[in-house]
Amino acid sequence: MAKTSTMLTVAGIAVGGLVAYAVYFDYRRRTDANFRKHLRKDKKRVAKSQTSSETSVNSGGVEESDLKSALEQVRKEEVPASAEEKERYFMSQVAMGEQLCARGPSFNLNAAMCFYRALRVYPSPVELIVIYEKTVPAPVFQLVMQLTNMDVKERVEGYYDCFPAKAMNVAVKTVDVPVNDKPGAFTRKKVLVCTKDFELGDLIYKEDAIVTALDMDLQGKGTHCSHCLRIIDTSSAVRPEIDWLHSVYCSQDCHNKAETYSQRLLFSLGSPIPEQIAVPLPASTTDERKKVQDAFTEYLEKRGKAAPQLVARFIARQVSAETAKMLATGLGTAGPADLGLTDGGDYTLYDHLERLRYLEMTPPEEETKLLKGVLQSALPGLEQFVTEERHATYLGGMSYNAFGVYFGEGREDKPEPTERPEDVEKTRTPIGTQKQVGAGFYAVSSYLNHSCTPSARPSFDNGTAELHVIASRALKCGDELTIAYVDVSQKEGESVVDARRRRRIELARGWRFACTCERCAKEADGMDEDPARDESKVSDAVNRVEGV
Repeated sequence: MAKTSTMLTVAGIAVGGLVAYAVYFDYRRRTDANFRKHLRKDKKRVAKSQTSSETSVNSGGVEESDLKSALEQVRKEEVPASAEEKERYFMSQVAMGEQLCARGPSFNLNAAMCFYRALRVYPSPVELIVIYEKTVPAPVFQLVMQLTNMDVKERVEGYYDCFPAKAMNVAVKTVDVPVNDKPGAFTRKKVLVCTKDFELGDLIYKEDAIVTALDMDLQGKGTHCSHCLRIIDTSSAVRPEIDWLHSVYCSQDCHNKAETYSQRLLFSLGSPIPEQIAVPLPASTTDERKKVQDAFTEYLEKRGKAAPQLVARFIARQVSAETAKMLATGLGTAGPADLGLTDGGDYTLYDHLERLRYLEMTPPEEETKLLKGVLQSALPGLEQFVTEERHATYLGGMSYNAFGVYFGEGREDKPEPTERPEDVEKTRTPIGTQKQVGAGFYAVSSYLNHSCTPSARPSFDNGTAELHVIASRALKCGDELTIAYVDVSQKEGESVVDARRRRRIELARGWRFACTCERCAKEADGMDEDPARDESKVSDAVNRVEGV
């Protein structure tokens, strides 16, 4: 009992030391990739706890069915909303668990449920598990670990039962793909397939962008909406009074959404969360917020890339989604399930991102520092959410999966890049990144793989960043949907060999893979020159990019 009381004191200090919002937001780490990584590192201890539970020797005769029922019961319980309520809830659950432990083995499961409830609201679950291991009786700790792993496993395995929503007419499927130069070897990858038949030109599905970023050279000019990227009349543009990014909107609705989703947190001095749950900050904080936001804005303008801005907006959108859940009346914003992405399931925006392919990259130290500064000045404690590892995952995810938004035949006035070709940012844009007006991140469409003879094409027919996926040929239920990440057309005066080399080098520079589609293979067979010489140029492009 004394050991558990010590745990209560140590853990209680950690909860009480964080501001209101960080307490709520940070506990979501429990179900992300980093948390599961810690569980994998602790595999031996988990396996031991599972063995103990299965034999029912030290766990008071708890069966797996009882554990599942207990987990289901806890999941159905509502989590307290405010920081004060969470802290009281945490302390009461730990105290109750302590009392139940003292009553003997027959109360082990009830005690474990109490400690597990406390874990749900604790801001640093891995740290709390370490405390539990040292203070909670071993049989009860084993049950807590059983509940934790069962919860994580079901969330992982059940994700694709809910995502994408069936109304989108597509599903994610895992397939085996041959490995180049390794006969008989296969690797597994996820592909997007249609769940019904389509004819040439049919609309397969529509998807709203989770976040967008207008090209920096267009930002503030008043020609495009900074939220939906629509072309607008400068005379009717909505211009906020305070916005360090000089954003302009096509309507008050877009302005309101942008403010709620990201602008108030990143580029203005408004409260980043509703007043009902906001924590009063010192007056001096306003000056500090302006200072760090100015520095971050200047950095974004200087870099001129979409990915860093998409990352910042994605984090802000997470804040918006989570705060919407905290209020019984909501904020008029869309949480993850309300985006039309899932059929049920309590999945966060980060759940969608962390399952995607991403580029291995290291964010500039200055970028991480500036982003953390913006978050800290607005919501002290939130900056702890952006570790170097997590920032790299965000940036790599946006860099690999972002789509270029373009209208008609695309723009012709985008400034030519001054960087070396392998450093130029690429987005999935079939007419070329230079034609886009901005970029967007789409959770479902991120599963569209590249092909030089794609079965579908992206379209922005309604004049906004809403993505339409159109069938490029007749499709049968179960067929894979692919798009072109780059311009795969053969230009006037360009030979088949030159066109093949161009698109493959662009793919290697932007996404770090050598295309293995049927068209590339067929054209290689018909080449007069040695294909190995051509492949060496592609490999060289991949190697140069990976070294950046």
